[in-house]
Amino acid sequence: MVIAVIADIVGSRSLSDRGVAQRRLDDAIAQAERDRPLALQPLTPTVGDEQQAVYGDLEGAMTSLLMIHLALPDDIGLRFGLGVGEVRRVDSAHGALPDGPGWWAAREAIDLAHERERRAVPRSRTWIVGAPGQNEVMESTIAVSNAYLLVRDELVGAMSERERRLTYGRVVGRSQQELAEIEGVTQPSVSKSLRRAGAQALIDGLATLRGDIA
Repeated sequence: MVIAVIADIVGSRSLSDRGVAQRRLDDAIAQAERDRPLALQPLTPTVGDEQQAVYGDLEGAMTSLLMIHLALPDDIGLRFGLGVGEVRRVDSAHGALPDGPGWWAAREAIDLAHERERRAVPRSRTWIVGAPGQNEVMESTIAVSNAYLLVRDELVGAMSERERRLTYGRVVGRSQQELAEIEGVTQPSVSKSLRRAGAQALIDGLATLRGDIA
């Protein structure tokens, strides 16, 4: 069982320079993959403003997509649909095509993320759907993970670009002193920014989902 991911660019039609935006997206994705390579297939552009990826497990997918979310600049955002289920490749005259219930679930998930963002939760960016046939444990895991993602996206959406950079640094294990030196500020300033942004709650929530915190 793997995780299929479909991502699209938030407000892509209003971007002043789509080419520049894509390069900045590519840079954020590459940075996350360098710092913590978790994807079986990293996010890759497919058509239009859409990207696709495959992960080996839900925890890895959520960690990687959080890092990408944090690495993006203020004026560019991604929306993510995660599908839990089998994925396969179908041969065609134009090359192998992605197929399978994992992809169908990912498509449903990103449609739900769109709808939730449009109707009631404007900072929502991520949703998970399980393909039919999931066991009770996975169904429960998906429900709990979606509850976490609602709050996570709200916290990240309220952060400044610097707060996102600092939170990203903490996710990949950099100390507050290291981050202070990178940003050219004091360590207490970094600590204050992280507390104000709710960064530790976000990081601890992810660790709890992984089972790292009792």
